[in-house]
Amino acid sequence: MRAWSADQLARVAGARRLARAQSARGPERVVIDSREAGPGVLFVGLAGKRVDGGRFAAQALAAGAWGVLVAHEYAAAVQSGAPGAVLAADDPLPALQRLARAWRRELGAKVIGVTGSTGKTSTKDLLMAVLAPHRRTVASRENYNTEIGLPLEILGAPAESEILVLEMAMRGPGQIAELAAVAEPDVGVIVSIGPVHLELLGTVEAIAAAKAELIAALAPGATAIVPAGERLLEPHLRADLEIITFGEDGDVRLLRSDAGEVEIDLVGEAVTLAVPFTQAHLRRNLLAAVAAARAVGVVPDGRVELVLSAGRGERVALPDGVTLIDDCYNANPVSMRAALDELAAASASSTVTAASSTVTAAGTSAPAAGTTATAARTTAAATRSPGAGRCRRVAVLGDMLELGAGERDFHVEVGRHAGQAGVEVLVTVGPLARWIADGFPGEAHCVDDAVEAAELLPELISPGDVVLVKGSRGVGLELVCRALGTPAGVRS
Repeated sequence: MRAWSADQLARVAGARRLARAQSARGPERVVIDSREAGPGVLFVGLAGKRVDGGRFAAQALAAGAWGVLVAHEYAAAVQSGAPGAVLAADDPLPALQRLARAWRRELGAKVIGVTGSTGKTSTKDLLMAVLAPHRRTVASRENYNTEIGLPLEILGAPAESEILVLEMAMRGPGQIAELAAVAEPDVGVIVSIGPVHLELLGTVEAIAAAKAELIAALAPGATAIVPAGERLLEPHLRADLEIITFGEDGDVRLLRSDAGEVEIDLVGEAVTLAVPFTQAHLRRNLLAAVAAARAVGVVPDGRVELVLSAGRGERVALPDGVTLIDDCYNANPVSMRAALDELAAASASSTVTAASSTVTAAGTSAPAAGTTATAARTTAAATRSPGAGRCRRVAVLGDMLELGAGERDFHVEVGRHAGQAGVEVLVTVGPLARWIADGFPGEAHCVDDAVEAAELLPELISPGDVVLVKGSRGVGLELVCRALGTPAGVRS
């Protein structure tokens, strides 16, 4: 954006320039937090739930910002004698999005859009891993996958970028279409379709239709990457697109999967990759990533140096031989089952034995209707002694939110799956998660919130245990991971 003048920037953003910039050159970066404003920065003041960012236009300019892009009322208040550019827009958010779309076109980079009910973040991370050795690649940071975060990610891409990998979140109909209109992807990847956001969308068919907005946004001749055999997406596939399927019986599929290596059939070409992970869901998502890489002209090779985003299945080595699987960022029925399968496959130094059938509850709240948890806290000694000296699988599972009318059944089924996965100790966190204990045949402890779980868990775990922490974002289970000392842990 450095080559854009204030007038050019205003034009592409659909804004009106009220004051000139001190520099003939454009801004180096764009921020929405006035505390990050400074020389070379364009501050965009967005309306929030509690406060309008436009109110901080004067502070941003005083901090030396290149300029501000705010609503008319705030622009008028600071235009007189402003030390930087002042751009006024009817609504700064669409202006930010138009600016991002213009920069995306200026870059000329290939754009891969990634969405899905589960697995979109790990697929984005895998794409970064397979593309970075071959092309100058930028991938979405953390949760920069919304109508605000995605434009900021595009605007942060250096001029020399060759590929952008943009994660796209969905909370309801029309959101993927909004994001795709900004990103204008050359490749659209739908990783999975599952029962997520049912409270908002009602049916899995509606979820598929919302995700398929990414397919609808692709230009003729573009490439769509979709799961093989996903019937819910079939009505949305288009004859004018290249459709590549991945998974069993797909165009891209696993031929061989060993401990540290996979062989992939990539649309008729055999590709062998060294991989540092064994999780089945990651290897499946790798197929989607390899398919998307091929669509932008890259055939991956060598070792996949995967760096997972925080809270997405990281393995952390803790003292006393305890292994933490930090998957606390979010959860839904599909990703819960996948995480429990990973826990089941986790290495243990001794055979897992059958768990006891005791179900206890920590805290004073009564269980939700239909639960079988009792209202007594077990002592640390009573809990730890049966597992002393053995490797146990411990699952700390929080509420799964936005599941609608079927939420109880979804939680109970997760409890059943936990039992099948060999979990010996279960801690449920939150009122909905208590239903997980209803389906679980072993030792369960039900607590009200993450604070209680963080207090309880250090008393429960024993040397050598493997601990999975997973729940919806709103449960805040990162508190539990911190209680276990993850800052001192060694990520593997």
